[in-house]
Amino acid sequence: MPDALQPINPAQLATPPDPNRHQRFDEFRPQKYYEQRITEGVWNYHSQLSALTPAQAGAPAGTGSLAWLYNGSTPGETLVARYGEPVFVRRHNLLPTSDKVEMPIGFPAISTHLHNAHTASESDGYPMDFAVPGQFWDHHYAMMYARNNPDEALASLWYHDHMIDFTSTNVYAGLSGMAIFYDHIDSGNESDSNESALRLPGNLRFGGAPGSANGYDISLLLHDVRFTQNGNPTYNIFDTDGHLGDLITVNRKVQPYLNVERRKYRFRIYDGGPSRFYELALSDDSKFIVISNDGNLLEEPVEASTLVMGPANRHDVIIDFSRYSPGSTVEILNIMEQINGQGPTGRRLEGPERMKVMQFRIIDSNVVDNSRIPDFLRKLPAINLHEVVAEREWVFDHDMGLWTVNGSFMDPSIISAAPKQGTAEIWNFVNAGSSWAHPCHVHFEEFQVLEWNGKKPTGVLRARKDVATLGPNDHVKVFYRFDDFVGRYVIHCHNNVHEDNAMMLRWDITPG
Repeated sequence: MPDALQPINPAQLATPPDPNRHQRFDEFRPQKYYEQRITEGVWNYHSQLSALTPAQAGAPAGTGSLAWLYNGSTPGETLVARYGEPVFVRRHNLLPTSDKVEMPIGFPAISTHLHNAHTASESDGYPMDFAVPGQFWDHHYAMMYARNNPDEALASLWYHDHMIDFTSTNVYAGLSGMAIFYDHIDSGNESDSNESALRLPGNLRFGGAPGSANGYDISLLLHDVRFTQNGNPTYNIFDTDGHLGDLITVNRKVQPYLNVERRKYRFRIYDGGPSRFYELALSDDSKFIVISNDGNLLEEPVEASTLVMGPANRHDVIIDFSRYSPGSTVEILNIMEQINGQGPTGRRLEGPERMKVMQFRIIDSNVVDNSRIPDFLRKLPAINLHEVVAEREWVFDHDMGLWTVNGSFMDPSIISAAPKQGTAEIWNFVNAGSSWAHPCHVHFEEFQVLEWNGKKPTGVLRARKDVATLGPNDHVKVFYRFDDFVGRYVIHCHNNVHEDNAMMLRWDITPG
């Protein structure tokens, strides 16, 4: 498991933060400060892969695969934050310049997006807000509820590079990590005496022996990677349909295992892409208890046999291992067939075709389980259609070998929409293709689904979301509010290969 990002004394920052560069900085003065240094190095995806590697990135042969790292790690350290405690993060780009970099893919400029925090534009990771080697970029996270409404809390987020034209390759090289937001309802403490606390499986702690984790709130970031015969990641930049790896990694480890006790665990599962879709199932066909969609708690838990996820989708699930005997094992498998980057075929994999993701090994223990699965989790914000001042359509399509939104290619100088702060709108996401899928992502605000192909949302779709995974010919109508900050944001396909090949548009929030 990745370590936690550790706070620093702000006096350690060589250059003090500039409040004038951040909206509402004085109103939400940081209570915790962090630094991350992005470097090139090596990473042990698996001992058999590392054994194949040559001397590289200053490391001896057999040490690890080439990778871009946050503070020496991929995924980067987990940012654990609480609502009401504003955060400041300085990220230094210490990658080699493009003429000296050893990683054969990507471009050594960084722009870090905290997906999908309610964050001012200048801290959001706008693709043109990048730092080249030798520079840094400051991020101010106000840790405020959208519209000061606790019903708008997020829980499971992730951060990743968002460099214009190089998001897919830079993330593939290693630039991704996870973030967890807690509050008085989802407090992370399963023995919390606060009446409003959910007491979900938690007590998150970091460290532990290999294959083990301390605590019961575990983040799992999925990336599929293809490796060369010398153990390094490889990527075909000329395949604009998307990139599929031949090995699935969990927290950048190939087919790992986790020792688990006979009790309930909360798993935050993230599809880190770049292009693979998943339908996850347990090998014994037992069910997940789903409690969130795209990092937002549902109103009620939903029991599900499988989890369907597109790139950047997240689900929090609870698995109760008390039903297993000590010494037994159960695996997470991917049963979704996908033969190219365009999207799933619609066929389920069976038997030995199923792709192994990770294994749980049940150990003997007499641990006390104080956690609960409440009948009710968090109320959804009310939707008032009388607030709506505009309705827009965003059509995802293909033209001349590139991917388009509304028939246009990404041009950061063009503002494709300019909703006013303090207003609400209806947005329609439309997939014009009959053979490809597009996970549509909009920065900054969460939406609620009004209709999916003309039908009201049910189950896990009745939720706040920030990625609408559009299947062929899908049409999704959603409700948005725009508040609290102004500035530049983007809408794009989160099959990042599509995004890097122009499937992204700029939109701005303007003063009300």
